[in-house]
Amino acid sequence: MKFPPQLLLILATILWGGNFVIGRAVAGDIPPITLAFLRWCTAFIVFLPIVYRRTKKEWSMLKAHWPIVVILALTGVACFNTLVYIGVHYTTSINASLMNSSTPIIIYILSFIFLKEHLTKFQLLGTGLSLLGVLFIISGGSIESIVAFTFNKGDLVVLMAVFCWSVYSLLIKQFAGRLPGYSTFLVTIAIGAIMLVPFTVYELLKTTTTIYWSFSTISAILYVGIIASIVAFLSWNSGVVSLGANKASIYLNFIPLFASIFAVIFLGEDVLPAQIIGGLAIVGGVLLTNKK
Repeated sequence: MKFPPQLLLILATILWGGNFVIGRAVAGDIPPITLAFLRWCTAFIVFLPIVYRRTKKEWSMLKAHWPIVVILALTGVACFNTLVYIGVHYTTSINASLMNSSTPIIIYILSFIFLKEHLTKFQLLGTGLSLLGVLFIISGGSIESIVAFTFNKGDLVVLMAVFCWSVYSLLIKQFAGRLPGYSTFLVTIAIGAIMLVPFTVYELLKTTTTIYWSFSTISAILYVGIIASIVAFLSWNSGVVSLGANKASIYLNFIPLFASIFAVIFLGEDVLPAQIIGGLAIVGGVLLTNKK
């Protein structure tokens, strides 16, 4: 049975929206780096039999670009979700998902700085509008916080995560014709998980958070490792292939919507005026940058 690409893209954003909420929900039951490590170990175990033969055939392509593959593993696997899980210990999942929507804007800025790509007036206006939205969210709409430069440390950690994901996305875009998608994803999962090993060991030795093994904790690990990683990834890729990358990117704006709905229902988080205004500014900026 073939599903419409629009449905696949929406499904992926629903599952990714849930990832932010899960990270927040189990913050007191499992340390963040350990959660990220277990996520990618689970994803590797599930994804390996699916793409093993393909990876074996495409190994020479991966080997030819191994420095890029390592950077992809560092930014997209080891750093991004780890920083998100650390961030949601101190901020809300709604804030985290809203700031994640600024990824296209960070990509435009990085492209301008490092690739010398020309920015149109709409991209400049959109970038400015989205950055104002991010600033509005992390300041809680408080002018005093902006002037004093006092922000929630969780929000700042999530911004670091967004920067890492933007670097990852930019490299994926640049090397799309030279690196095979599924094989690259499998290998970056393996490398990223290995990178997390020493940090996970250190965290488990030093943390005051005792892992509380329960049905909900195990379910959370399975969700982020299988549903939010493999199922969402396959759904998104299938939708992008059918609809095109530019049209598909607009669907990423559904992530904070679904994350907010889940956060309100399951975590009892409140949607604040600053989040609504900042979120609309970010999404408006992204739409403006895509204007021809």
